[in-house]
Amino acid sequence: MLLRLVPEFELRRDVVPWLAAQGWAAALDTSENSSALYVVNVERNGKIIYTWKGSQRNTHIGLYDLQTKQNEHLYTFEKDLHIISCSVNNERTLLAVSFHQYTEDETASQLLQSVSKYLTLLIEIHPINNVRVLKAVDSCVRVQFLYPVEDRNASTESRLLLVSEDKYIEQFDIRVVAEEEHKVVIQKSGQLPRAKVADDLVWAQWDMMEQRLFYIVPKESKSTLRCVQFYPDENFNSILESHLDISVNDTQLKLVNFGYDYCQDQDVASKSLNLQVFTSKAGGLCVCCSLACDTPDEIMYSIYFLHKGEDARIDTLQNCSIQSPLVSTVLDCEAGSLYAVSISDSTLLQLLQKSKQDSERLAALHCALLYFQHTEDLEMQIIRWISENLSTCHSFDPIQEFIVASLYCRMCPETQNLDKLLPYTSLLDWIGVVPGVICATDIISLPVLEFQNSKGFWEKLNSNLESVKYAEPQLHYHNNVLKREWHNLSEEREERRTTAYLRNIFENAKKVLSHLDTWDSEARLVPLFEEEDYQQQLLMGLMVAQLKDHLMRHLQYVGKKKIDQIVLDYVANLLNLIHRIMKEVWRRYQLHSCVFCFDERGSAGEFAVFHIMSRILEAANGMCMPLPPGFHTLHLGLGVRCLPLHTLLHYIDIGVLQLTETCVRKLLKDLDDNEQNEKLKLSIVMRLPEALGQKVRQSWNHPINANLIARKYVKLLLENLGNRQCSRSIPERFSIPVEFLPLNYLTSMLTEIENQGVRPYEKQDHVNARFVEEMALKHTMTLLGLKYS
Repeated sequence: MLLRLVPEFELRRDVVPWLAAQGWAAALDTSENSSALYVVNVERNGKIIYTWKGSQRNTHIGLYDLQTKQNEHLYTFEKDLHIISCSVNNERTLLAVSFHQYTEDETASQLLQSVSKYLTLLIEIHPINNVRVLKAVDSCVRVQFLYPVEDRNASTESRLLLVSEDKYIEQFDIRVVAEEEHKVVIQKSGQLPRAKVADDLVWAQWDMMEQRLFYIVPKESKSTLRCVQFYPDENFNSILESHLDISVNDTQLKLVNFGYDYCQDQDVASKSLNLQVFTSKAGGLCVCCSLACDTPDEIMYSIYFLHKGEDARIDTLQNCSIQSPLVSTVLDCEAGSLYAVSISDSTLLQLLQKSKQDSERLAALHCALLYFQHTEDLEMQIIRWISENLSTCHSFDPIQEFIVASLYCRMCPETQNLDKLLPYTSLLDWIGVVPGVICATDIISLPVLEFQNSKGFWEKLNSNLESVKYAEPQLHYHNNVLKREWHNLSEEREERRTTAYLRNIFENAKKVLSHLDTWDSEARLVPLFEEEDYQQQLLMGLMVAQLKDHLMRHLQYVGKKKIDQIVLDYVANLLNLIHRIMKEVWRRYQLHSCVFCFDERGSAGEFAVFHIMSRILEAANGMCMPLPPGFHTLHLGLGVRCLPLHTLLHYIDIGVLQLTETCVRKLLKDLDDNEQNEKLKLSIVMRLPEALGQKVRQSWNHPINANLIARKYVKLLLENLGNRQCSRSIPERFSIPVEFLPLNYLTSMLTEIENQGVRPYEKQDHVNARFVEEMALKHTMTLLGLKYS
């Protein structure tokens, strides 16, 4: 199972031995009679209320404390009753109980008496004292005490919710006074004050931890979801109202997290609205409603995100009737067991590895990164899965999703509302992309919130709603503008690269590089080289500038200094994540630094790593993400070792491999000049950009390269000459007599141009007309098969 269930409470383990020790052995065999021992309710402080039948068919109520692991007897009824609902207040001085007055074995004459079927009592239990009747009706009633904040001192007032099957909810205010010997009794002041909380509802859900009541009131065509917030030191307040496009045809009231009635709840669940509200600490609220489906084995849900206005329909989800009264817990009401719920990392990995559908892979990948982002071993296994499944995911790029989702999980917790501004997925359009998920965005009226000075969840939800109301169309940061600007600046001429704007861009890049995490001792496992990379530094600086502008528009209250830090962290973490992928891949294939030597061919492991680096490059280019310093150098080095020459040159021509100064210098220097290497070097040198070629061509001391240098020198010299005319006489001849008149004329003209100060290679004085002449003679003699001396 994907969910890991750890039993924190079990009736047989935690209650039955205690009952046996107390002499209530009749409750030991729960298999024959499910009503003999069962859980009734779980309170906010983790105390579990259960009921059992004694040897005299008395009905008992007990309490188990999850923290102390102790049982406590609360109350005994001297007759056989069917307990429907039960709740104890925070101080354990008052007990509210709702039960059916008669059992099945009572005679028909008793049933015909003019006595109400259901009775709701308020009982003093510290010590056991008076009993008050709260309700005597023919409809079922559920009871639930409100709980204040945990660290508040004992209160002289308790509040109790009564939920009636007649579709209304009311609150009773109960004041108590302390007497001698720690006795607590209800004030004798006539009827207890009470107030109507909700009316005409068909569905209600109790949020025990946050003390919130969600309920639905049916309207003509749409239903209205409302929420009432109960405060520890105040009264309740209706705080939320939202219209839902849900038709409610059933008339029976459905309750969620209001205790458990093993007889009635199963019958109601099969007939009434199957719906639950889910909230998150980040201010997210969604409604999940199970819809009727014609396929027997298929369950279909509609999920309404009230804070975003999307409607996502997810099919093939399994139905589950287990309650969740506390955070990260589930209560198996029939088995009488309470489980702490967590996600099983091993099962999640198995789901990721064995799934055949992109929708399952994508969900498992995001879930793993969200819940286990700081587990290095799990992250390593995810990277390994990515490296093995680069071509199996058709709807998304796993490298892109890993990087974007990891950045999102790392960055968003530190600043409020940052989650609405940073990208969380590489997928721009979900429609038809992920099988099994259909998304439709509807323009709906936003929920109405009415609260004052409310912190926490409601404040965050309101912020989310406001951001949707006033935000720009594309709230999440996107790289469209970044990609366009990067390409434009990349094509700028050299003389324009010293503008103030570009100086600021490159200053941003320097900050990012200095902000990178200090790589651990294994960092050098991957031979990355700290080198100048104009294109990547330009991209880093641009990303910093544009992301900063984006955040400043929406997080003005955070401050410029904080935003600067967020942006630098984001880009530095991006580079570190790419390095993390490379490090895991390097370790897996047991590579070492020799991959940057060119004296032998690459291994199968090196070829696999080269392929993965090519996919990293593709993923980075697709989302316009910068790469770590030295990435292109290492990628080219692996390409030289692993690829045949024609494939290597093709990859260079189409831009998959980029020629870097570090790699080209090493290649020209380390390889000898045999026929194969000579062809490789010449092919590389011929493809060098002009600026880079001027720097590295001198590293190859070979006639072919010298001839190429001479040709380029002549070409640039004549291009720079333009329309100038030679005005000087023919200079003195060189020491080597040359009778070839065209060459004589060319060298004379080049010498004249040089004397006029037109020199394309200012830093390479040994390239001149004399050099051109010598190279021409050598090349001619070589072609003629003659020996040159």
